[in-house]
Amino acid sequence: MTMNQQDQSTVLIIDGDALTLTATAAALHLCGHECHCARDSEAALKAARGLTLDLIICDVHVDGENGLDLVQEIKQEPGLSDVPVIFISSSQTADIVRRAHDAGGAYYLRKPFDPEVLLEIVDKALWMPHLVSSRIRHTSSTQSIKV
Repeated sequence: MTMNQQDQSTVLIIDGDALTLTATAAALHLCGHECHCARDSEAALKAARGLTLDLIICDVHVDGENGLDLVQEIKQEPGLSDVPVIFISSSQTADIVRRAHDAGGAYYLRKPFDPEVLLEIVDKALWMPHLVSSRIRHTSSTQSIKV
């Protein structure tokens, strides 16, 4: 996806592993996404409350906590219920994909992952129908305010 500055997406990346966090943010930044990083649930909640997010990428296990529960808590915040989520994890648990989906994840990516695959999934997640609808509503309300 080629994005101009006006269409830049805001992505919150939540992962306790600094290397994964940095590499994920770097790959997304190179494609024009604005990335905000959080290494624990407290930082993730603070960022989610202060940003207008287009996408959340979250590890299933965040610094000893459950990332699935964290995302459900984030989605309770006003305006965040429709934000798509990509869960990432190195977990080998048999039902992890189902649990990620049940927690509101649109996609699941197993670590270590190919950055190209991540970017492809991010592009798909950003253009999910509910996000397009949300952007249209946001643009309409912004234009109404300017008039």
